[in-house]
Amino acid sequence: MRRTWVNVMGNQLVWLCAVAGAGRGWQWPAMLSATVYIGTQLLTSAQPRLDLRLLLLALACAFLVDGSAAASGGVHYAAAPLGWVPPPWILALWAAFAMTLTASMAFLQRHWLLPVALGLLAPLAYLSAARGFQAVHFTPPAWQGVATLALGWCIALSLLCAVARRGPPGNHATPLIGAT
Repeated sequence: MRRTWVNVMGNQLVWLCAVAGAGRGWQWPAMLSATVYIGTQLLTSAQPRLDLRLLLLALACAFLVDGSAAASGGVHYAAAPLGWVPPPWILALWAAFAMTLTASMAFLQRHWLLPVALGLLAPLAYLSAARGFQAVHFTPPAWQGVATLALGWCIALSLLCAVARRGPPGNHATPLIGAT
């Protein structure tokens, strides 16, 4: 239970560092907080190989989802040095989120409809980042950018949960550091 709370709170802290930093044009808060969070999660994970696989898949999803949203012109990211390419702070958020899929968000693996439903809600985090931190900007009409992100998140989260549910064959690994 303790690991679950650390997982939830750590992921939220990464989000806060990332969007607050991006709103100021900084990448380092996201990179530093995500590195510490991901490192601790991998060290205490019961399935570190699966978590690494999910992390890599999440980064690919970031390029597809956020890259598509930016390329469509519906979403603009603060501190985005390469235009439509997702900025490092977005990649850090996706990588950190991947660490939740076998811990605090493992419940999403129970039914295929849960990741779809949460995917539809994912743009709320972007809207919060836009309104509270100016880390994201939606081009009018904003609903198009929101819809692009919602569709992308529905697909990406369903894929990530399918991989998490399947897990690595025959993996009965113990945590690198004793965690329960």
